[in-house]
Amino acid sequence: MNFLSRRLLFIASVVSVGFVHAADRPNIVFILADDQAPWAFRASGYAQAYTPNMDRLAREGARFTHALTPTPVCSPARASIMTSRYGTELGIFDWINPQVDKDLGLSPDILTWPRVLQQAGYTTALFGKWHLGDRDDQHPTKRGYDTFAGFRGGGNTPKDPTLERDGVTAKREGFIVDLVADDAIAWLKQRNAQKPFAVSIHFREPHASYLPVRDEDWAKVKDLDPVLPEPDYPGLDVPRAKRLTREYLASVAGLDRNIGRILDVLDQQKLTTNTIVICTSDHGYNIGHHGVWHKGNGMWLLKKDAIPPTLPNIDSGRRPNMFDTSLHLPMTIRWPGVISGGSVNTHTISHLDWLPTFAALAGSSLPAGAIVRGRDITPVLRGTAKNWDESFYAEYSMRHGAQVHMRAYRTPAWKLMRDFSCEGRDELYDLAADPGEKRNLIADTSLATKKALADLDARILAKMTELKDPALPQARQRLAR
Repeated sequence: MNFLSRRLLFIASVVSVGFVHAADRPNIVFILADDQAPWAFRASGYAQAYTPNMDRLAREGARFTHALTPTPVCSPARASIMTSRYGTELGIFDWINPQVDKDLGLSPDILTWPRVLQQAGYTTALFGKWHLGDRDDQHPTKRGYDTFAGFRGGGNTPKDPTLERDGVTAKREGFIVDLVADDAIAWLKQRNAQKPFAVSIHFREPHASYLPVRDEDWAKVKDLDPVLPEPDYPGLDVPRAKRLTREYLASVAGLDRNIGRILDVLDQQKLTTNTIVICTSDHGYNIGHHGVWHKGNGMWLLKKDAIPPTLPNIDSGRRPNMFDTSLHLPMTIRWPGVISGGSVNTHTISHLDWLPTFAALAGSSLPAGAIVRGRDITPVLRGTAKNWDESFYAEYSMRHGAQVHMRAYRTPAWKLMRDFSCEGRDELYDLAADPGEKRNLIADTSLATKKALADLDARILAKMTELKDPALPQARQRLAR
């Protein structure tokens, strides 16, 4: 065999191995709801939610009961999803408000998981909400997505929205939840079948305003008398809480219906067996939990005469928080042949984990010196994780509606939240005895409580130091007292 023949044989063998390897790498469908609570689907135990398709994913995959967001509000949570970094590291502290944050967005020099997968040979696409920069140089296609159709900002209308598609922004007729799914489904049918793919489908739902919805979605809940989580919370506006819950569940029904359409097209295109489907939300949500409505930037859902006095740095009626109901995510993951159907996983995972996890799934090495705060969770998915650290750190420097620096550290036994901008708002919970976070023990003088407080304070300070947190001077001053 001459040199040229040997060279051609070598090249053919490399190409062949490459194609086999590419075929072994799973496709990724990442479905992200906006403001969906971990309680808002039936498989979680809330029987009044109409979610047969989310429940299907739970039956065919695993439901994760300790999935958490690093920040319980939109833009910083989404930044963590993309980068495995905390929002404070990226200069994205709160949701990006186009009126005051006109130039704020995800920096081009920050590593993102779509870019990692793109460079590993995946076809990448995003449909729906971005909310990580409105400018053209902050466009999703500048951050690792080959294709984008949706909206760059944070807000949109449930019906007849203005959306971008093929570089053109225009008003489209129909419900946004259906239009986002339509674009994703069309792409799935027309994708490059020779390459693995990773598609993000970021729905607007069930973000407020919840209505209008399609008649078929409203029919699921119109006669519902919602069961509230804390109907006896002092001063709770029960009629309003029930109305909001009913409307919210209608929006969830529309979301679920379109998740079903996506699952169906995966079946039709014979993609199911080699595709990981992740269904989650950017953060948790409250409707009456702790007397609050919304997420980490919550508002009191109380009668007017029951709303507590306004505190410094916080607008009237606001209740900034780091409750578990705001931090916990709905999370189901289906990976045929790897994850046992109907299983429930209690390991702590977070939005910081997607970048290293997707890189591992793609067989891709991260650049030298890359800063990654999360972990590769494939051992958790495969059931081989050992000595998994179940502690978690979260942050929220709220800028719109309040000026606070909330930092929280959570272990399976205890949780501490410090607000380094507002005295008198610190909260300590014994999660083992009080998982619902009903009794704030910050002033408790028992030895066990004081020991837990000292441990968590040290952990918060160490994490803030590691992250070069802008609020570190206030934290050191407070904790030095």
